[in-house]
Amino acid sequence: MEVEIVESSFVVPSEDTPKHSIWLSNLDLMLAPRRHTPTITLFRHNGDPNFFSVDILKAALAKALLHFYPLAGRFAVGEDGRLEIQCTGEGVLFVVARSTCTLDVLSDFTPSKEMRQLFTSSSDNNDHMCIMLQVTFFECGGVCLGIAAHHGVMDGVSALHFINTWSDIARGAEGTVVVSHDHTLLRARSPPTVPLEHFEYQCCNPRRQLSTTMTAKLKLSKDQLTSLKTSIELGSGRRISTFEAVTAYVWRCACKARQLEADQETRLYFPVDVRSRLKPSLPPGYFGNAIVRTSVAVATGEIVSSPLQRAVEQMHDAVVRVDDEYIRSIIDLLELMKDIRDLDLGSWQESQNDLWVASWLRLPVYEADFGWGKPAFMARALVNHKGMLYILRSPEGDGGITLMMTLEPENMPRFKKVFIQELDCLKQAGA
Repeated sequence: MEVEIVESSFVVPSEDTPKHSIWLSNLDLMLAPRRHTPTITLFRHNGDPNFFSVDILKAALAKALLHFYPLAGRFAVGEDGRLEIQCTGEGVLFVVARSTCTLDVLSDFTPSKEMRQLFTSSSDNNDHMCIMLQVTFFECGGVCLGIAAHHGVMDGVSALHFINTWSDIARGAEGTVVVSHDHTLLRARSPPTVPLEHFEYQCCNPRRQLSTTMTAKLKLSKDQLTSLKTSIELGSGRRISTFEAVTAYVWRCACKARQLEADQETRLYFPVDVRSRLKPSLPPGYFGNAIVRTSVAVATGEIVSSPLQRAVEQMHDAVVRVDDEYIRSIIDLLELMKDIRDLDLGSWQESQNDLWVASWLRLPVYEADFGWGKPAFMARALVNHKGMLYILRSPEGDGGITLMMTLEPENMPRFKKVFIQELDCLKQAGA
């Protein structure tokens, strides 16, 4: 795939915006070392000769930056030595590119190094920027919107709030935009108090070189999801969620594919949005990072041999315990760490036993209509961490889901085989 950059500029807010520094919470700083998270959103040509007009996109972006003005600023180290966002109004990097390929080249899209051409990366000495945008026009008329958003500035909920507001403005559908930039709502207590155990944060290692990985794109149809959920019986009449069923299933398949010993521990990590779990809740439109991680640890033999409902119940318990005290305890724990920017906080330990899951099922990833139709597909553009699973809704809206699974190259063929075989067994059992 050949991609040529034809224009590179900065889009600034359409009017003057506040000039000050934004204090970042410990939940922001925890994710700052990951730098920019690259995503790719594909749009198919709708026949409009003005399809994805760069002028319209830039004008709408300039207006969106009035509400999300910190994005036009820069990361910097404050006088106290702590990272902050300096709201300077310097603008957002906006790149226009062209490709001689068609969107069909991405029909079996999986995150890969080749996709680096479709977004402006932090390797281009842009680490201090909050967000970078690239619009790539393909030979077929389709467009790829590549977005590299700095994780220290925002989580997925906040990133999509910005993107969907930008798209609403572009098509003239802007309503009331509510954004809160007060990160001090997540300030640590004084003195910091850590009454709870937080394995997910206390097992810290210096950041290390990432290992070789392989990513596969897998699908589960609506019927397959129904069979999977039906096979898992829960007590108390509680309905199983798609996230719970799929995660438990993939966790078991991964353990089998990795051929782990029965007595080896395997741990499942996943993030929890805390916006509504705090007391009081964070205000509507809170713009920043408001996620903490929780986990479940069991012996591999248990996840492989026990009914999946056991894993589902453990996941449910892990989410329930994330209440206000749990969240405040994590924030205070991070406050007591010497410098959380120098640690990976156990985020990507080199372990072939564990699984990290990020669910985008509830995120509005297919709502970014800039006036030419909703996206045909959206996903991470690059994943370098083994044992990482992304769960997305099917872009076709057919009730199915898409999985992006990253594993060790030597284990991926076995994983695909086990994944399919287990589904066939479920189908036969339900026949």
